[in-house]
Amino acid sequence: MPLDRRASSLRWEWPLAVAVATSIIFLLAGHRLLAGLSSLPWLIVVFVWLFITILGSALAVVRHADRLAERLGEPYGTLILTLAITSIEVVSISAVMLHGAANPTLARDTLFAVTMIILNGMIGLSLLLGGWRRLEQHYNLQGANAYLGVIIPLGILAMVLPNFTVTTPGPTLSGPQELFLGISSVGMYLAFLGLQTSRHHAYFVAVDEDKPPAIIAAQKDAPPSLPRHVMLLVAYMIPVVYLAEQLAVPVDYVVETIKAPAALAGLTIAILVATPEAISAIRAASGDQLTRSINISLGSVLSTIGLTIPSILLISHLTHHPVTLGLQHTSLLLFLLTLSLCLVTFASGRTNVLQGAAHLILFAAYLFFIFWP
Repeated sequence: MPLDRRASSLRWEWPLAVAVATSIIFLLAGHRLLAGLSSLPWLIVVFVWLFITILGSALAVVRHADRLAERLGEPYGTLILTLAITSIEVVSISAVMLHGAANPTLARDTLFAVTMIILNGMIGLSLLLGGWRRLEQHYNLQGANAYLGVIIPLGILAMVLPNFTVTTPGPTLSGPQELFLGISSVGMYLAFLGLQTSRHHAYFVAVDEDKPPAIIAAQKDAPPSLPRHVMLLVAYMIPVVYLAEQLAVPVDYVVETIKAPAALAGLTIAILVATPEAISAIRAASGDQLTRSINISLGSVLSTIGLTIPSILLISHLTHHPVTLGLQHTSLLLFLLTLSLCLVTFASGRTNVLQGAAHLILFAAYLFFIFWP
């Protein structure tokens, strides 16, 4: 790579310098910085500082995952993106869950928030903007159906079934039931992964996707930047692990001390992990790449259920922090309604603005019922 081009690419990596500097500051003076959270202005400053720093790193992870996607093609690029964001999600949930008083519903609230943000907010905005610009968009129907064929049963097993088990009181699972759920989730995810990357790779590529010869030639002539993007992707994720632990302190303070709705903690983490993928999905839909947009959206939900839930259950078992997974009341109805709407939306291979608007209404309902349950 020419020197001037390399210097230009390094200018894009300033979020890494910010993340490293923030990590060093909190490592050296974190106790003093977090000791003054009783002051509302300082609480806001610390929260915004940590939130934006982590979000900037997550956005950089998406940027490098997109570069890898260009080199590797689909579905491998999307897979790298979802696995990276899932790692950030598990770290963030664990950090808040293990800090302060026990919050057994945090994992459930976060998973539910991620599901509603992606299946309603992200997909709704993608379909609305894409349909507004192109009237009607087409996607690979077989791929969407493959995603939903795994998301729906795993979602019901994880967040609906615990309400109806009788071995333990309340919307919880016993040890053997959690083991069954964990094994089933990982097993189904790995089976889907095999289908996605080998036997039915064509399900996850746009039906009419045909790259012009000029693009193919440009990719062949491109410098071998894979190692650089992989290293930078990992480098961005390392400070996120530490900063997520620091973010847990103000989040926990808001929920426990200020008595804000408990679901806000889950929503905060969900926004943090879903925003980078939302940007990629909406950008893809606006660029008439609806199949890639759906791959990102549904792949994110699948990895959340198939990988995040088993990881949280394992951490809960090792740390003896209880986890409540069953959704209740309005959340349960909104979750079931969202899954039903997805079946209707992804049933024809075509989408329009009306379907996007319907998903956005459900997302607005989710936000409304957080404060007025």
